[in-house]
Amino acid sequence: MGYKIWFDNHAKKHKQIVDKLLEQKYTKEQIIDYFEFENICREEIDFCPLYAKNEKCHDVEDLNCYLCACPNFRFDDDGIRKIDQNTEYSSCSIKSKDGEEAIYGEQIHQDCSKCLIPHSRNYIYKHFDLDWRYIMRNVGLKCD
Repeated sequence: MGYKIWFDNHAKKHKQIVDKLLEQKYTKEQIIDYFEFENICREEIDFCPLYAKNEKCHDVEDLNCYLCACPNFRFDDDGIRKIDQNTEYSSCSIKSKDGEEAIYGEQIHQDCSKCLIPHSRNYIYKHFDLDWRYIMRNVGLKCD
């Protein structure tokens, strides 16, 4: 599955959850609380494939999944650029010190597994919007 397909599918799931919470008159704070790992993996098991195994994508105690994906991530399923004989498909726009490049054959992908930037409550509050696509508007270099 390419980045764009994952992005579009995830945006739909995120919107369905937020719409459900808004119907129940959740506040911004309550919505953010709902996305705390311990709660969301119990309430929305289909939101992430790791939830069925009760696993986290990042090794952090207070993981919040509202920004499952990072506004600083950049991708292009056709490739961002050539680096020697390799093609870069994803990168970090802020060059986080906790991110790494992962090389698989001739493909280069951003490995964000050690970066916790988008999963802190402060970061989520700062970038919060009910529309996940709006927060993520710059990630897909060729997204609509």
